[in-house]
Amino acid sequence: MKTIKRILFAACFAFLLPAATQAQEDESNIMQLTEYTIKFGHNSTFVEGVKKWNKCYKENNGTNKWNVWHRLQGKGNIYVLESHLANWAEMAETDAAGKACTATALEFIIPNIESFEYNTTRSIPEFSKKTAFEDLGMVWVTNFKVSDYKAFNEAVKEMSSAISKKEGDNRGYWYRVMGGENADFFISEPFKDFADLDKDQESIWKLYEDANGKSKAEALRQKFKDAVDDQWSYAFTLETELSMN
Repeated sequence: MKTIKRILFAACFAFLLPAATQAQEDESNIMQLTEYTIKFGHNSTFVEGVKKWNKCYKENNGTNKWNVWHRLQGKGNIYVLESHLANWAEMAETDAAGKACTATALEFIIPNIESFEYNTTRSIPEFSKKTAFEDLGMVWVTNFKVSDYKAFNEAVKEMSSAISKKEGDNRGYWYRVMGGENADFFISEPFKDFADLDKDQESIWKLYEDANGKSKAEALRQKFKDAVDDQWSYAFTLETELSMN
């Protein structure tokens, strides 16, 4: 059982596919997120292990891309690997360079990991930011556990349309989680750095109220509230030295 678990860990590093924290495509794409909880006191050795794996991957002429994010709040020391697929068929593709570095993962990465969680998501271009975000350094991710999918999507569509009309584009990238036990949807809002978080930004509800009136804004807010069972947010910083981008 332990051997199987280690192979699964290694596979998460070996089969990473092109990452896209860029503009959303017109067609929806699949994003894979692997969340790693690092053992207490093992952060530096984990980081060095990933650097060793990246070096091995480059030396074996690996061509795939990915991003690594470090969560700032919440319980535990969390890193998230982000990779993208154009379609499901790509999941069957193998990566010779990744396989060549399996031993490196087993020796230098796996011993530092306490647990991991794997999720597959699909982008929602209709509601998402269309233009590329330059100088990306961090993202603010808000998760939603939803009881009424239809009402939730209708509310998000209304809000996204209002933002796009007022500001020329949406503020973040929307995703639907495909299965799993946690969030059903989330939005990832890009920022350049911590200082960028301090910029003044009109609230979505105020923006919608200005465009459609107070009564419609209150009705939409109630519709959204009734559709959501729970929501929570985390900030993540981009770990450029651990990413292959």
